[in-house]
Amino acid sequence: MALFELTLILLLTAVALTALSRRLEIPYPSLLALAGVAIAFVPGAPVIEIDPELALALFIAPVLLDAAYDTSLRDLKRYRLSLVLLALGAVVFTTLVVAFVGWKMAGLPIAAAVALGAIVAPPDAVAASAVLGQFKVPYRLTAILQGESLLNDATALLIYRLAVSAALGSILLSNAIPVILLSTIGSLAAGYVLGRVSLLTLSRIDDAASSTVVQFAGTFGVWILADRLGLSAIITIVVYAITIARSAPRRMSARRRVSTYSVWESAVFVLNVLAFVLMGLQARSIVGRLSGDGQGGAFVFAATVLVVVILARLVWVASYVAIIRWFARFGGEDRRREAPTFRGAVLVGWCGMRGLVTLVVAIALPAGFPGRDPIVLAAFAVVLGTLVLQGMTLKPLLRILNFERDTSVDREVAQARVAIMQAALDVLSRKTSAAAAVVREQYEAQRVVAENPEDAQAATEYDRLRLYAINRQRDTLEELRSNGTIGDEAYHRLEEEIDWAELAASPAGRFQPLTTD
Repeated sequence: MALFELTLILLLTAVALTALSRRLEIPYPSLLALAGVAIAFVPGAPVIEIDPELALALFIAPVLLDAAYDTSLRDLKRYRLSLVLLALGAVVFTTLVVAFVGWKMAGLPIAAAVALGAIVAPPDAVAASAVLGQFKVPYRLTAILQGESLLNDATALLIYRLAVSAALGSILLSNAIPVILLSTIGSLAAGYVLGRVSLLTLSRIDDAASSTVVQFAGTFGVWILADRLGLSAIITIVVYAITIARSAPRRMSARRRVSTYSVWESAVFVLNVLAFVLMGLQARSIVGRLSGDGQGGAFVFAATVLVVVILARLVWVASYVAIIRWFARFGGEDRRREAPTFRGAVLVGWCGMRGLVTLVVAIALPAGFPGRDPIVLAAFAVVLGTLVLQGMTLKPLLRILNFERDTSVDREVAQARVAIMQAALDVLSRKTSAAAAVVREQYEAQRVVAENPEDAQAATEYDRLRLYAINRQRDTLEELRSNGTIGDEAYHRLEEEIDWAELAASPAGRFQPLTTD
């Protein structure tokens, strides 16, 4: 019961911290990390242990699917060189450097040291995205960071699985390459097939709540099935999510989609909170077991790993950018223009905050794993240190780097908006009823605004007027229910219609309705 009460308190605290992070313009995981550490000092906090396999499935599967669902295949292809160098190269480089430090400094067995390197290697783009979105940095950098965050998890966790198996004696590192190849190929095929099967199932479900439950059950089911078959659950989930994302929008109603998105967003937020709760509870028990001289040495080792992780990423990113720019000198003007800049390298290198994946994978180490306590403590130090040090200094760094405001996505949105408005007008041109005329007039007005994206005032005024009218509609609807003219069923049906209209009038949440006073 104490854990349940503590979790409720932490969830409410997390909501307050999220609001505070928006006001301070810092990533909310940074404040969650500090809150997680504070839990270690709460008197009477319960000591809990979680099954390693359950931890991976419960926390990693839905978070990965949520990230993979929003991944752009176009961006993965466009920035494939940078993504390979980061998601594969940076992860392997960081793993090797940290493994060397763990082997030499802490005396960890080679396999256990490699597992530590894999745990702390993959950055999490969630923390960085919370700040980058406020500054409109070059879209290329944002896309690379988000793509890296998805792909590097697969690389790191594949290395982690092999290292843990080797440390426990269930596989030899010399046999790793065939295992990796078979696991990768099988995971790609399984993810695609399971994604197609899931699409057939979801297309037959009309109820929003049932659809969401099936999606969660399917996500956990895919993870468990891939794990039982000896495949990479990470790769399988990523391919599964991307397969669904390419076809699901045409097979889901708007109501189901809005409901599903809100539920997934809330679920990912809750999982982040619970992971930091577990971090604090685990850290408390670990510090208690590391007494005397061993405790001081463990803290020094954890701090060293933190410094090594930050420097390794900065060195790797700066090195590959320097090499690419050197080769670009011998290319054409387009190649030189598209080469990464050192300003971008500084930002990408500093956006190395570790988050949920590192936390959960550290917690998921088996109880008898060699050097588990110093490894988990080092992982916690890396998560806390990077989120606080890098996360809270990201905003000042962006001001110093002073990137030009990127409007490429806004231009794409404007161009697509004109096209879809014209498509609606074309299909309505064959309709001659009075209702069709009214609808055509509305689309004409929207197209005029869409054709002039540079006229921000007109676009803003258009949406504000729509929201102004919607706000008055809500007032009237409330009055009709209050005076008994309509019942609750009619009220909720009309409320839903107004909700859709409001969503259409404020697609990015930028506009607030005018008051009707």
